[in-house]
Amino acid sequence: MVITCADSRVCPSTVLGFQPGEAFTVRNIANLVPPMYRASETKAALQFAICTLEVKNILVTGHSKCAGIQALMSKNNSIKADLMSLKDDFNSKGFIKDWVSIAHNAKRSTKAAAGNLSLEMQCQHCEKESINVSLRHLLAYPWIKKRVIKGKLSLHGGYYNFVDCTFEKWTLLYKNGREGGNKHVLTKSSLWS
Repeated sequence: MVITCADSRVCPSTVLGFQPGEAFTVRNIANLVPPMYRASETKAALQFAICTLEVKNILVTGHSKCAGIQALMSKNNSIKADLMSLKDDFNSKGFIKDWVSIAHNAKRSTKAAAGNLSLEMQCQHCEKESINVSLRHLLAYPWIKKRVIKGKLSLHGGYYNFVDCTFEKWTLLYKNGREGGNKHVLTKSSLWS
């Protein structure tokens, strides 16, 4: 299964070389996986792919120059300003801002790690970090976590940089029985060009 951005520049069949029928694909703004408590077509597709099709891999793929992540990163940092902005933009961009807010933890960690860099560099950092947020959200879905723990499902992140035509891939490993802290780690990424 591939979860990727709706951006036409990053067609998963072209980028990953899939033939028709090889990958169950979900496309949305900024390739986000919403938290378990939030209803969406992405959540329905995940349940179908895992419980009915019994896919063995989920790849969440982000990309360079993502407008959804740019919208997230350009949102005001103050909650009051965000609420006013959402009210003002309700008819134009309110739904986009609401959707990309799924990745607010990616923005927060980007600001902490790369807040001194240009907005463009912060966006590039956040594009990758939002993939990791989506991977962690996947573990909150009981039918996904169960299969990951049993070793029947693997979770992967991928980042396509269409400027320099490279693809970076990493895997989320779940450590069952680990005391305290995170029960997952991200493997070192591999770069394809």
